[in-house]
Amino acid sequence: MSDREVLLVVHPDRDAIREAAHKVATRFADAGIGLRVVDEEVCELVETGAGETLCRLVDPHDHPAKGAELVLVLGGDGTLLRAAELARPAGVPVLGVNLGRVGFLTEADSDALEETVHRVVERDYQVEERMTVDVTVTLDGVLVATEWALNEASVEKSSRERILDVLLEVDGRPVSAFGCDGVLCATPTGSTAYAFSAGGPIIWPDVEALLVVPSNAHAMFARPLVVSRGSVITVTIDPNGSSAVLSCDGLRHIALPKGARVQVVSGRVPVRLARLWPGPFTDRLVHKFALPVKSWRHRHED
Repeated sequence: MSDREVLLVVHPDRDAIREAAHKVATRFADAGIGLRVVDEEVCELVETGAGETLCRLVDPHDHPAKGAELVLVLGGDGTLLRAAELARPAGVPVLGVNLGRVGFLTEADSDALEETVHRVVERDYQVEERMTVDVTVTLDGVLVATEWALNEASVEKSSRERILDVLLEVDGRPVSAFGCDGVLCATPTGSTAYAFSAGGPIIWPDVEALLVVPSNAHAMFARPLVVSRGSVITVTIDPNGSSAVLSCDGLRHIALPKGARVQVVSGRVPVRLARLWPGPFTDRLVHKFALPVKSWRHRHED
């Protein structure tokens, strides 16, 4: 077994990702770096022409990232969020190569795959910690469930035909009660994801804050709120209203009965992201959203 191992997490349903996975496996094998995967289908993707495997299959439920130096992701943000579930308990950094759509969490685009692999081989990357949220669900004072999220925890109506009635509290004090489609509680990392689509502001990743975004709220005061990292956000489902669903990063879902209380606080365990280029978040924002940075007049001058 190699002294160095990388856990590879891919979205294997695209031809480009299949080709990329094989390139990565071959390069790591040449560099003497062991490769782990949690999916047998991915193992088959990285076989040599002679049928020799270039990876080691590990159990996704048995600390698959423990002892690895990195979790390398080939795919979009959804794939990276799934990889973060594996990496977070072991404190292993995650490095994403975007082979999906916008890929805001991923560090490199597909055209930088070769350089990305080279930087991993040379251990030429930096690691930063990203804030998470911890979520608890109670009913009549009894703990029902605990969860966590890197991007957001969202409380959403479980029936399209019904309005979800909630009471929003911050630090134990009521802020507003309203009917809505849902309430999102996001980290700064998640401010560019679902919360952004729902009309929330973009928060720079180094700002220690939590974001609350009501979705399609029927209320005069239902604006996005930015609160302290130390704040406690509570969303209570009306006991006389309809039931709801808690969704964490769009991956883990919990049915919420009427009267349930969902409490969101800053997470105890962060997610570590590997970075290749230490440029400011502003540059990433402009690049990912293809924002125009020249004035209308300047763009149209000959």
